[in-house]
Amino acid sequence: MVRVKKALISVSDKTGITEFAKGLHRLGIEILSTGGTASLLKESGIPVVEVSSYTGFPEMLDGRVKTLHPKIHGGLLALRDNPKHLKSLKDHAIGLIDMVVVNLYPFEKTIEKPGVTQEEAIENIDIGGPSMLRSAAKNFRFVAAVTNPARYKEILEELQRNACILSDALLKSLAVDVFKLTSRYDSLIYEFLKGKTSGFPLVLRLELEKLQDLRYGENPHQRGAFYREFNKLTGLSAARQLQGKELSFNNILDLDSAWSLANEFSQPACVIVKHNNPCGVAAAKTLLRAFKDAWACDKLSAFGGIIGLNKKVNVTTARAVLKSGFIECIIAPDYDKGALKLFRQKKNIRVMEMPDLAKGPEWDLKKVTGGLLLQDKDTQDFLPEEAKIATEHKPTQKQWEALLFAWKVAKHTKSNAIILAKGTKTVGIGVGQMSRVDSVYIAIKKAGSKTKGSVLASDAFFPKEDAVQTAIKAGVKAIIHPGGSIADEEIIKIAKKARIVMVLTGMRHFRH
Repeated sequence: MVRVKKALISVSDKTGITEFAKGLHRLGIEILSTGGTASLLKESGIPVVEVSSYTGFPEMLDGRVKTLHPKIHGGLLALRDNPKHLKSLKDHAIGLIDMVVVNLYPFEKTIEKPGVTQEEAIENIDIGGPSMLRSAAKNFRFVAAVTNPARYKEILEELQRNACILSDALLKSLAVDVFKLTSRYDSLIYEFLKGKTSGFPLVLRLELEKLQDLRYGENPHQRGAFYREFNKLTGLSAARQLQGKELSFNNILDLDSAWSLANEFSQPACVIVKHNNPCGVAAAKTLLRAFKDAWACDKLSAFGGIIGLNKKVNVTTARAVLKSGFIECIIAPDYDKGALKLFRQKKNIRVMEMPDLAKGPEWDLKKVTGGLLLQDKDTQDFLPEEAKIATEHKPTQKQWEALLFAWKVAKHTKSNAIILAKGTKTVGIGVGQMSRVDSVYIAIKKAGSKTKGSVLASDAFFPKEDAVQTAIKAGVKAIIHPGGSIADEEIIKIAKKARIVMVLTGMRHFRH
C-alpha cells in the first residue's frame, strides 16, 4: 500500500486530467507537472510545481529532456522499506514521488497519417514518459503508475475512501497497464522503423485482448476463449449479443462465415451456415424472400444452423425464421422491436447485432504445430469483363447473374467446392471433399430435379473431365471456374459439344 502525498502529472492525452488533478488537490496531494500540462492545470486554478523548478534544471533540447533527472527517477525508484535507499535520498535532497500520471506521445496516430515523414514520426517517440512509467511500475509496491484516463475515477474513489492510501491490488493492476502500454508502444516503433518485406513483417507480434470466455472449445472437453485485436473494433469482435445462451467456439466460427458471405451482396441476402460451410444462400428483393430461398436449398442441413442476414430484420422475417425450425444463432445489422420481441420467445437463440464498420485490409492467420501461417484475406474478385468465355455459347443475362452469384458463394465454401444456383439462390452445395467429382455428386444429390437448368461454380479448376460430364448429364447449363488445368482443352471441348456455357475466371478461391 502507498499513501499518496506527491504526484507528477505529464500527459499528452488530456482527457479528464483537469478533473482528476482537482480531485488530487482537494485531497491535499502536491502536484508536479511539465510544459503544456502544467499550463492547463494552472489555468484551471490548480496549484502545480513545475518539474524544472523542482529539479533545478530547465527543460532543454526543444523539450526532449524534461524529466530525465535523478530527482525524478530517484524519487520513483527508491524502496521505502530500504534504509540505505532512504538515506541516499536524504543525502542528495531528493523527495519521494508517490504517483506518476503519464500517457505517451501519439506515435500510433502520427504514423497512421497519410504521407507521414520519418522525421515527424521520430519526434513523436516518447522518451521521458515511458522512462517514468517504467520506473514507477517497477516500484509498484510504493508508487502508483497511472496511464489510462479511464481509471482516473476508480483511483480517486479509492483515495477518498482510504485517506489517500491505494491498495496493493490496485497498484499492481496499474503496473500491469504500464507494461502492456510500453510493450505495444515499442513494437509500433520497431515495426515502423524496420519497414516491411513483401508486405509482411519480419517478426510478427500479435496483440490481442480477451473479449470473453466461451462455453467450451470445438468440443465440450476443450476450454475456449474469444480474443480481439487490441484497441480495435473490427469484424465479429464488434458484434453485440442481444439474447441467448453463451457463445461457443464453433458458434463464433460459423457466425463469422455467415456474416462474411452475407455481406458480399448489396441486395437483401441470407446465408445459412452449418459446420463452417453454407448450406443455403440467397439474395432477393426482400429479406424474407432471401431467407425462404436460402432455407429451401437444404432444409435438412439448415436445421440447427447459423443464419446471417445483411439487412435489418423485420417482424415477418423473424416469424419465418422461428417457424422454419431450430436454429442456433442469427446475426444481422439491426432488428425491429417486434422482431426482437418474437425472438425473446425462444430464449436460447443467440441473437447477434453487427454494427456498420468500415472495412480495411485484413490478414488471415492459420495455426500449425510450432508456427503460424499468414496471408492476405481473400477479398479480391475477378472483374466480369476480364473473364474468358471459352465456348461459342455466351451466357444470357440471367445466366451471368447466376454465375456471378454462385462464384461469390464458392469463395466462402470449403474446398473442393461446387455450387449449383438458379438466379440468385443456391439449389445444391457440395463441399469439402477430397475429389472434385465427389463434390459434384453431392451438390446434384442436394439439388435433385433443380439441377436441370442450373449453373455451376467451382472454386478451382477441374483436373479431369468426369466432374464436368457428370454436371452436364444432370442438366447444368453453364459453368464458371478458374481454368488452368492440363485438362482444360478437353473439358472445353466437352462443354462445346454439349452446347453449354463455360466461363474461365483465371482466379482460384481455395479455402482450407
